[in-house]
Amino acid sequence: MRLLLLSGIVLISGMLQFANAQTSQEIDVQETIDRLFVGMSESDSSVVASAFKRDAIMQTIRTHEDGSVSVAGGDLSQFLIRINEAEPGVLNEKLKGYEIKIDGDLASAWTPYEFYVGEEFSHCGVNSFQLVKTDDDWKIFHIVDTRRRDNCN
Repeated sequence: MRLLLLSGIVLISGMLQFANAQTSQEIDVQETIDRLFVGMSESDSSVVASAFKRDAIMQTIRTHEDGSVSVAGGDLSQFLIRINEAEPGVLNEKLKGYEIKIDGDLASAWTPYEFYVGEEFSHCGVNSFQLVKTDDDWKIFHIVDTRRRDNCN
C-alpha cells in the first residue's frame, strides 16, 4: 500500500513539474506578445521591433462589402514607421485573452482583441501569432489578423 501511495505521489509530482515548465514557456510567449502592444501604446518602434524576427510576415484577412475575402500583406518596416509617428497612448489594442500552444521551438497564440485610437473604438478581431524560440527569447515570425466593427463580444 505504501509503495502504491509513494508511486502516486511521485507521478503527481512529475506531472506538476511538467505543467509548470509549460506554464513558464506560455508566460514567455505571452510576454513577447505583450511587449508588442506596450511598444505600440508607447509609440516606441524599437520595443515593437524587439518582439519580431526581422523578416516577419504580417497579414490581414479582409472581408469586402460584396462578401469576398482576401488576404492583404503588410510590411514590418512600414508598421514600425507608423508606430513611431503615432502620439504615445493613441494606439491601444486591448487583448481579450490568450490561447497559447507550444511544441518545442514553435508557439502559436490566438488573441481576440478590441482596437482603439485614443478612446475611440476602431475595430475588433483576432490575432493569430506564430512564434519561434531563438537563443534570446520568443520572436513573432508571422501574424495574421481579422478586423471588423461588429460582433465584437
